[in-house]
Amino acid sequence: MNTAWFDELEERIPTENVRTRFAPSPTGYMHVGNLRTALYTWLIARSGGGKFILRIEDTDQGRLVEDAAALIYITLRRCSLTWDEGPDVGGPVGPYIQTERRDIYARYAARLVEMGSAYRCFCSKEETEKLHESGLKHCPCRSHTPDEAQAKKDTGLPYVIRQRIPEGGQTTFTDAVFGAITVENETLDDHVLMKSDGLPTYNFANVVDDHLMGITHVVRGSEYLSSTPKYNLLYEAFGWRIPVYIHCAPVMRDAQNKMSKRHGDPSYEDLVAQGFLSEAIVNYVALLGWSPRGVYAEREFFTLTELSEVFDIDGISKSPAIFDLEKLKYFNANYLRALSPEDFYRGALPYLQKAVATPHVDLTLIAPLVQPRCDTWEDIAPQVDFIDALPVYDNALYCHKKMKTDEENSLDALQAVLPLLEGLDNWTYDTIHDALTGLATRLELKNGRIMWPVRTALSGKAVTPGGAVELCQILGQDESLRRIRHGIAQLSI
Repeated sequence: MNTAWFDELEERIPTENVRTRFAPSPTGYMHVGNLRTALYTWLIARSGGGKFILRIEDTDQGRLVEDAAALIYITLRRCSLTWDEGPDVGGPVGPYIQTERRDIYARYAARLVEMGSAYRCFCSKEETEKLHESGLKHCPCRSHTPDEAQAKKDTGLPYVIRQRIPEGGQTTFTDAVFGAITVENETLDDHVLMKSDGLPTYNFANVVDDHLMGITHVVRGSEYLSSTPKYNLLYEAFGWRIPVYIHCAPVMRDAQNKMSKRHGDPSYEDLVAQGFLSEAIVNYVALLGWSPRGVYAEREFFTLTELSEVFDIDGISKSPAIFDLEKLKYFNANYLRALSPEDFYRGALPYLQKAVATPHVDLTLIAPLVQPRCDTWEDIAPQVDFIDALPVYDNALYCHKKMKTDEENSLDALQAVLPLLEGLDNWTYDTIHDALTGLATRLELKNGRIMWPVRTALSGKAVTPGGAVELCQILGQDESLRRIRHGIAQLSI
């Protein structure tokens, strides 16, 4: 066996103490479980002072989605999960796209065949299906001698390469979350390493790439626990170091069901489209199956930098985590409230422009009023939908026990307010405020007896961002007076 080619690859393997990888398939949007895997992988690298590698696993050509790889880059960057090596930034052990590495897999698979740890299988799809139906773990091709296998290969018959699983004994591995796990080898089948199209399967490509890229820690879902013994048998066959495994319990929609796009559960892109901040999503996702410890045990809110400082593998739970959209809204609301007025306005502007079409309305006046009342950006529109058009409303809105207002005294209040506001030459917050509070003082009324009827007439709603003065300022003098006149007419019927 000529080992020079293999030796050259082995010499390129990096030797950092911590090297992690996120290896998504470009088959659609990033769902919450994928994002959590990327986040934990990134945090392990950063907390350990190591490298985070992005690798694209595109060997399942039948499931590829156009532009999905670009969406992976966009999502990770939006979440500030920057990578040290990857398809677009390069690195010492590229290429970082699996279809560009097919020659590497083919040579390592052939090496396994030569070593006796794999074999060529010439069974047709129908024969393989019958084999599975019969419950047999191994196909007849396993017993071919090297000469018999070579003779079949020379005829041009299509074939796959299968791993030769030991017929007896056990395979034991240790997972950082679930501990030591032992599997009887007789329960494992001779799974395919290389497909007939010359591309590797997910399992084989992962093992080869993780070794050649010097990956020290592998984060993946607990559904891969059953595949891990097969990986380890490959590592042992090649004499390679086995990485640290961190299998994470699934993210669930409820106690019985995993999250699924098919069932309408949101992807990262969906959540952003629904008005959630990336920072809030990342913070919440970090806590879906991981808990801070020590002095941080009761803390919920972390920046990404803070997470990289406190994250440890021991905090990962064996139990599934349930995704709670209301809990995410709670996180998002806190993040929105913590934004500076300038940052909030920048983020809110597209939503304000979509919600308010009336020209000359100063959107900078609206933003600080809605900021304390938003769980997501999408909460802006329902709060300001009265600005473009006064909704039809019932006179019962003028009745407020706390303000001690009813339809009759509300009519009196609006009739007193109208000429006062008509006479204002300078329409500013201060002049409007002084006019309305001054009227209440002269009439020996509490401010609410004037403000509530005005706010109702201006908005036609029981709840608004800001009070009567703010709404007058936003709507402008002409529109405010028009709505007050409308309120007077409606109460006079």
